[in-house]
Amino acid sequence: MVPIFTPYLEIPELSRYDFNVTEIHASELNEDGRHTWQYPKSELDKLKDPNIKLLGIVNPSNPPSVAINDESMEYIKSIVKEYNPNLMIVTDDVYGTFANNFKSFMITMPYNTLGIYSFSKYFGATGWRLGVIALAKNNVFNTLIKELPKSDTDDLISRYSSLTSNPESIPFIDRIVADSRQVALNHTAGLSTPQQVQMAIFSAFALIDEDDRYKKQTKDICYRRKKLVYDELLTLPMKKKDEHSTSYYNEYDLLVWAKIAYGEDFAMYLQNNRSPIKFLLELARRYGIVLLNGDGFNGPKWSIRVSLANLKDEQYTLIGKAINELFEEYAKDWKENK
Repeated sequence: MVPIFTPYLEIPELSRYDFNVTEIHASELNEDGRHTWQYPKSELDKLKDPNIKLLGIVNPSNPPSVAINDESMEYIKSIVKEYNPNLMIVTDDVYGTFANNFKSFMITMPYNTLGIYSFSKYFGATGWRLGVIALAKNNVFNTLIKELPKSDTDDLISRYSSLTSNPESIPFIDRIVADSRQVALNHTAGLSTPQQVQMAIFSAFALIDEDDRYKKQTKDICYRRKKLVYDELLTLPMKKKDEHSTSYYNEYDLLVWAKIAYGEDFAMYLQNNRSPIKFLLELARRYGIVLLNGDGFNGPKWSIRVSLANLKDEQYTLIGKAINELFEEYAKDWKENK
């Protein structure tokens, strides 16, 4: 489901896997022509095809950082139940702690879902690579392993025979742990002891904070910074607060902005005479500001991403001013050429 964190786009293309990939686009627009970053039913209907075996998603998304709404969640649930009951779902919920009333696929479809969660964003420990995977005891992954043909099960028994005298009974989640160290080094699999201790401390801290003061503060910080950027985008008004948005990142589609501020002609001018990559390079060269292009996440070609979790508040004012100044410079050139 795109846009999505770039490695999820690149891993399926590796020769080791060489998967056939179907993209489900968050292409829904609101009445103003702006992205909601939700998935229209016409896109979700692709999941009705039983040839689609696995659904990969970052929820809330990256880079828009918007959670899937309840309507789409229920629609996917109905599709899986009626058309594709053996669908495997892998959901990366790293930004879930920044969303209001977040609901994971692990709650709505626990039988089908493997969950991934990283501590690194919420606790600001990105370099430590602290994370967990989770799976319901009764899950589709174990079921599908049992239904494999004998030639495949014999191969798996041979692969995991060094771990136990009953390799055919190893749960899927334990196979993942073993495979992370090529099975033979299973005794060193998982996180290091310092990482485990650090995660335990973070977890204890979150449990002790019964009023979620830390969570509220982090969410307020992200939203405040988002507003600081928008305050400088003089011709692009900030959308009303979206209950599904985490404000961890924000993605700005320059073509949508162009249409709102100056109409279709300016948007066409950008497409025909300018480049979104050159816009970002110009931001870096002139202002020392480095942003990412949304196209790299299979988002809209003219979208750019601002991370709202890394810098000081006053720096987001400077980012907004720089983006606005360069955008208005493009608009001025268009007016003069016109």
